[in-house]
Order: sequence, then C-alpha cells, then structure tokens
Amino acid sequence: MIISVPKEIMHGENRIACVPDVVPKLIKAGYQVQIEKDAGLNAGFANEQYEKAGAKIIDNLTDLYSNADIVLKVQRPIDHPAAGKHELDLMKKGTILISFVYILHYADVAKKCAEKGIDLISMDMMPRTTLAQKMDVLSSQANISGYKSVIMAANELGKIFPLMMTAAGTISPAKVVIMGAGVAGLQALGTAKRLGAVVEVSDIRTAVKEEVQSLGGKFIEVEGAEDMQDAGGYAKEASAEFLQKQKETIFKHVTEADIVITTALVPGKKAPILVTEEMVKNMRAGSVVLDMATEFGGNCEISEKGKTVKKYGVTIIGESNLPSLVPTHSSEMYARNILNLILHIGKEGKVTINLDDEIIKGSLITLHGIIINQRIKDLIK
Repeated sequence: MIISVPKEIMHGENRIACVPDVVPKLIKAGYQVQIEKDAGLNAGFANEQYEKAGAKIIDNLTDLYSNADIVLKVQRPIDHPAAGKHELDLMKKGTILISFVYILHYADVAKKCAEKGIDLISMDMMPRTTLAQKMDVLSSQANISGYKSVIMAANELGKIFPLMMTAAGTISPAKVVIMGAGVAGLQALGTAKRLGAVVEVSDIRTAVKEEVQSLGGKFIEVEGAEDMQDAGGYAKEASAEFLQKQKETIFKHVTEADIVITTALVPGKKAPILVTEEMVKNMRAGSVVLDMATEFGGNCEISEKGKTVKKYGVTIIGESNLPSLVPTHSSEMYARNILNLILHIGKEGKVTINLDDEIIKGSLITLHGIIINQRIKDLIK
C-alpha cells in the first residue's frame, strides 16, 4: 500500500504527520511512502532527509493523492487553496485517511468522508487503554502544549519565576495557577516548578490530587467535589452548580496569581468558562492568563482565539495550537503515534480494518461510505 503525506494547509499549522526517522520503519513494514515537496520544512525536516530515508518526494498534488491508499494528516481536511477543491475531493474512493480531526466538534467531516467513500480514522478518538497508549495523540500533543504554555506565559510576565536572594533584596517566587490537571496541566506544573514558581492546581477530578502533589504542586480543593472522571479517563461535563462553586473557590487563588494557565476541555463540548471577566479585572496589572482551550470556546471569558491581547492590565494569550509552535518534537511524537497504529492494524504492507479490534472500534469513523461510529451518528441526526 502507498502512504501519502501532504503538506498541512491549515493556517498556522507547522507540523507534519510523518518524519524522516519513521519512513524506514514504514518501508520495512512493507509500505511505500510519498511526501509532498517541502511538506516538512516548517517542522525542520528537509526534502533530502525524506529521500535519504527512502521516501519519494512528490511535487504534484494530483499525483500525491491519486495513487495513495493511505493519507496521513495532522489537521482535518479542508478546502485546498492551490487545488481549488476540498482535500477529500483529491482522494480516491477507498482511501484510508488518518488524521487528528477532533471529530466530535467537526462531525461534518465524517459526513463528507462517507459521501466520498473515504475510510476515516480520527486519532483524537483513540481509546484510553493500555494497548492504545502508544497511539494516544491527545496525550503526546498535550505534553508539548503544557510545556510551551509555561514558556509563553513566562515570556509575557515582567517577573522572574524563582525565589532570588540578592544584595539588592529578595525577589519572591512567581505564583502560577493551573486549571486542569490532565496531561497538559501536569506538564505545565512540572515546567513551572523547574523554573522555580510556586504552583497551585485546580481540577474537578479529585483522583488527580496525588499526582499534583507528587510533582510539587498544591491542589486547590473545591468543597463538595466528587470524582468527575469518566471511565475513559477524561473529565466529565460538570453541572452549572458545581462550576459556580469552583469559580467561587478559585477566585482568590486566580486574583493573587502572576500567571493563570487554563487547560480544561470536555470531548465534544464547548470548553467550560473557568476564568471570568470579573476575575481578570481583579488580577494584578502585569499578570498573564494563557487560555489553552480557545479552539473550542475558551476557558477564559474574554480570551480571543489566536490572539494575545491586553485587558484590564492583564495579558491574555489565546493561542489555539500550541504544539504547532514546537513543530519538530510535536511532529516526531505524532508520527510515532501513527506508526504504532499502522503497525498494529497492518501486516505485510497492508492495512486491514478489523471491526472487532478495540482500537479500530473507538477511532474508526467511516467505512465503505457509511458512518459507523455511534457517537458521530448521534451527532449528525
């Protein structure tokens, strides 16, 4: 089977779905690999590196897609400006598309894939099981996001992070509050601690308290909190009453912080508002809020997607694609996640869709022109 990897065309996306180190592993497994010319440049990978690894560089979009059995992408398919048509229209019927779609938010992609006869595997739907751990793109990319969020916030803050005792006096450590103790939040906690900050973490899942404390953070307790984690390890949607109680509890913590980083997402739902405009008004001038959830509505009431703005003397960063700002390592991790998936579902250079496989059952959205994922079916009704 031929695997084609196009250049990402979504605005601001610098990652690529396959890196040179992964190419020989795919070839060894029996696949041919085609990379669109210059597709890896923004992530730091030159055409020569891919050619040396055994991939074929393709300069023509029609050629890239017309003979592809499998297409690997980072972002969901959209209208292609150079081709003048949708990316799905470039693919032949029966193509297996493996991409990071956020399909619960963009169910229309499933509908179009079914119409075109494209078999879609949405990487963000990978089940949270031990077997699927090495294919878990949400975790691999969230790790990068957590790290980068602290670096960006530190860059905007007019203070240093660590306690510093000098002849000119003592500098108090920066105070960082992190909303959400998932993979991104825990990585942000670890990064902020390494830089010397005092870190507090809030989460609706009481089960993460020990993890927060083991990394040196202080867990912000919400009175009457229950475990808000579902069987898949994701945060459940909290009630309006609980969110109100959480806001009241964290008001003091947020308004006294130098940096607030929000990471809370609920699959398929609008991101919950955790930092209100009133909280921002009461923060000290020069403080920083980084909202990691702006792609899906934002955790901060007044953040703006893709923009860094100043409101009430507070800098609010609304970067919606943090992994793209660290494209080399993000691409390497994502490419390994996909490699592990292909090695799991393929044999001797051929991918076989086995509907009894737990990984396929969770992540396969369309097959032979039919939407087979029940959650997506329900969304489209």
